[in-house]
Amino acid sequence: MSNAASRDPSETQFREFHTFGDMNAFLVQDIVNRLTDSVAQRGHASLVASGGTTPGAMFDLLACADMPWRDVAVTLSDDRWIETTSDHSNEKLVRNRLLTAKAAAARFVPLKTGHRHAQDARHEVDAAVRAMPRPFDVVLLGMGTDGHIASLIPGAEGLARALDRRDSALVQAIHPADLSEKGERMSLTLRALLEARRIIVLLRGAEKREAYRWVMRGTDPLQAPARALLQQTDVPVSVCWAP
Repeated sequence: MSNAASRDPSETQFREFHTFGDMNAFLVQDIVNRLTDSVAQRGHASLVASGGTTPGAMFDLLACADMPWRDVAVTLSDDRWIETTSDHSNEKLVRNRLLTAKAAAARFVPLKTGHRHAQDARHEVDAAVRAMPRPFDVVLLGMGTDGHIASLIPGAEGLARALDRRDSALVQAIHPADLSEKGERMSLTLRALLEARRIIVLLRGAEKREAYRWVMRGTDPLQAPARALLQQTDVPVSVCWAP
């Protein structure tokens, strides 16, 4: 593993791993240490988990970690407004891969409710997230090749508000412009994501590495919302990449 220097002007650190397994092993230990230390110091800890295909193997390892899970609250960075039994549901991923074995003792705060539309549930979900221990001890994110993080998707209705750190909302209903994106979503806002002690962005493969370089070369967060997170200087971000 090699560590690149922090990139000016952000506090983003790029970490490169030889294998996907190496990255998972490193991050599981790092997350366990951070959550365990938080419980020891503050009596509680909080984790924001990501959906997508990359974190599943890490969740499998994390679920078996010997740590005080009963004192940990877990939520999602975002979720699609679909049935939680769907394979496209981030809640299903986290329940099946993370909140099992020893981690089943953790308290889960879902972003999906029984409301017909995400917008109708925004205040209820905001209150639930707001009741979690914050700052979040660890925020775990992926990044799309289009520069999206969580469900902060370029061109989506609700994006501008979700990126506005002056807005007090912790969640935002998002309507992607691309209908292939499976409809409405609920996402943590940029403000919420930055209420963190540590942010970790997971990347895998050459395409994602090039996407990261493209994101860091530009400046417009509406074009690539990941820029708003990766180019800020208030919260340390570790970008972890493996082939």
